Amino acid sequence: MFFLKLLRRLLKWAIALFLLSSVGIVLLYRTVNPPLTPLMLIRLFQQAGDGMRPRLRHDWVPLSEMPDAMPLAVVASEDQLFARHSGFDFKQIAQALEERETGRRVRGGSTISQQTAKNLFLWPSRSWLRKGLEAYFTVLIEQMWPKERILEVYLNSIEMGPGIYGVGAVAREHFGREASELSRADCALIAATLPNPLRYSSASPSPYMRQRQRWILRQMNNLVTWRLDQFPTSR
Repeated sequence: MFFLKLLRRLLKWAIALFLLSSVGIVLLYRTVNPPLTPLMLIRLFQQAGDGMRPRLRHDWVPLSEMPDAMPLAVVASEDQLFARHSGFDFKQIAQALEERETGRRVRGGSTISQQTAKNLFLWPSRSWLRKGLEAYFTVLIEQMWPKERILEVYLNSIEMGPGIYGVGAVAREHFGREASELSRADCALIAATLPNPLRYSSASPSPYMRQRQRWILRQMNNLVTWRLDQFPTSR
C-alpha cells in the first residue's frame, strides 16, 4: 500500500514537472531563438552511426530579413489555412485518416504549427504518444506565440536537406547567397522539397521538383492578398 501511494505521488510530481517545464520552454522560445532541435541531434548520431562525418548547417535568419516570398511559399505549399486556423486543419486530418483506412496513399495532415511543435520539441515517429505530445505543444505555441513567431521558428528549424536546417543554411549551401537574396522561384523550389527534404533537393531539382515548383508559384499568386502584417504582433 505504501509503495502504491508513493508511486501515485511520484506520478503526480512527474506530470506537474512536465507541465511546468513545457510551458516554461515554450514561453522562453517565444523570444529566445532555439539553438538546436531533437531532430538535429538525432541526425548527428545517425550520421556518426553510418560512418559519416557529422554535418550540421544552421544559420538563424529573422523573419524580417527573409524575402516575403519565403513564408508565402511554405504557406502556399504546406498550409494555406495557416492564417485562419488555431493549429489544426481538421478537414485535412479527416482526409488523411480516411486514406489510411482505405489503404490509399496517406497524405500529410499536419499544419505548419504542428510541424513546428514536432520539429522543436519532439522526435520523428508515428506513435500515438508522439502525436499526442505534438497536439499538446501545438496548442501551447498557438496560445503563447504570435503567428509570425511560429513561421519564423518553422523556417529556421525545419530540415531542408542532409544536415541542413532552415532558410539561411539552405540559401548558402544550395544557392550560394544570403536568405534575403533568394528569388521568388528559389523560395518556391525550397518549399517544394519540404515533403521529403532527404529525397528531394533544391540543389539538383528533378523534373517532378520543377513541376511542384510551378504549382507552388501558382498557389502563391492565388494567395496574393496573404500578408504577414495581417497577424497580431502579440497576444
